[in-house]
Amino acid sequence: MKRILWALFFTLALLALGTAVVAALNLRGEAALPAESQSLSQALPATPELVARGEYLARVGNCLACHTMQGGAPYAGGRGIDTPFGVIHTSNLTPDKATGIGNWSAAEFWRALHNGRSKDGRLLYPAFPYPDYTQVTREDSDAIYAYLQSLPAVAQANRPHALRFPYSTQAALGVWRALFFTAGPPQGKKATPVGGSDPRSGGAWEATLAPGAPPAEPTQSAQWNRGAYLVNGLGHCAACHTPRNALGASRRAQAFSGGLIPVQNWYAPALNAAAEAGVAQWPVEDVVALLKTGVAPQGSVTGPMAEVVFRSTQYLSDADAQAMAVYLRALPQQATTATATAKPSNATLERGAKVYEQHCAHCHGDSGEGKPGAFPALAGNRAVMLQDPTNLVRVVLQGGYLPATAGNPRPHGMPPFMQVLGDEDVAAVSTFVRNAWGNQAPAVGTIGVYRARERRGS
Repeated sequence: MKRILWALFFTLALLALGTAVVAALNLRGEAALPAESQSLSQALPATPELVARGEYLARVGNCLACHTMQGGAPYAGGRGIDTPFGVIHTSNLTPDKATGIGNWSAAEFWRALHNGRSKDGRLLYPAFPYPDYTQVTREDSDAIYAYLQSLPAVAQANRPHALRFPYSTQAALGVWRALFFTAGPPQGKKATPVGGSDPRSGGAWEATLAPGAPPAEPTQSAQWNRGAYLVNGLGHCAACHTPRNALGASRRAQAFSGGLIPVQNWYAPALNAAAEAGVAQWPVEDVVALLKTGVAPQGSVTGPMAEVVFRSTQYLSDADAQAMAVYLRALPQQATTATATAKPSNATLERGAKVYEQHCAHCHGDSGEGKPGAFPALAGNRAVMLQDPTNLVRVVLQGGYLPATAGNPRPHGMPPFMQVLGDEDVAAVSTFVRNAWGNQAPAVGTIGVYRARERRGS
């Protein structure tokens, strides 16, 4: 009996200790909220300059994309974000006092970005990318808050998440955070904007915001440091371009090394590899063009990245676009080793060549040369030869659409062939373009096409 009691005692003690450790880890880097007014007009001077900067920063963070339902009011939430653990519905960010953030203070909004904690103290799910937003300065947080408070209030109740057990519990989320999330260091003070300068970047704004910026890398230029802040913070580029573990956490040691976007089933190519999406050898102006127009001499964007350009990066100021380009070009490049690939069968290549001649050559050329300014070349196209052929197959099935931007307002597109080609033909033509005109990449199997076809709605 004593042994049972002692075992029970030690079990309870271990549970208590574990709970205390998890709780302590969840409070890392989190200071008590200051005693400040809930009123924006008293707590934060919502000047036109501050609101304009907040609008710009909200676009840099692409907040509208997630917090707006198709056909719904901007920033009113309700969009379902599919995850491997269930569906998370985004929240209402308009200043409605009953259903939005009208009763939030600037400090509470900052805590959500910096610590991933809601107004009532609940832990937030990392589908809201606070593991990246934790690097955002208090000044920038205040500007975004001021902008959101300036929007029309929309009465739209937040929809409950539809997560499977135990992922639906705060306890499980607390353990996840204890393992994979540490808030960044407190950064800066409340914004005190000065007039007479571009509210987006540069001039007096840079001077005002500099004290609150993350610690600069002293061996790098101010432009590199600004790019690092944008890419790793509001831009949250690593959220897609980094592989994830079984629990959905980014493998930070492999940042920017590429990864399959969960549930969406698009591959976000590595930003630190020349064979995928690295831009170390590109001129800065070409990287800027890709960010702002979706098109550059060396390539173009499609899939989820097309939406990012359409809703976010096309609005970057020239200075910020150049800063991001400088940082991305400077990413340490990972070594790539050539892997031997078996030559596809002649029957597959012949079948693919016939499909290509009938459906593709008119736009992409008999030799895959493309048409400059209209249709991309397939010969030597690294997006075509990615080790993971998911993106190519999805483009063949669903079509490829560039974003309409101010710099490229009427882009060309590619029609979907889902209803025209069967799985065998899609696999054959994909294999053909990956192995013609000097290209070399593994063959595409029909099972991969079948899976992509089944997941077309993701």
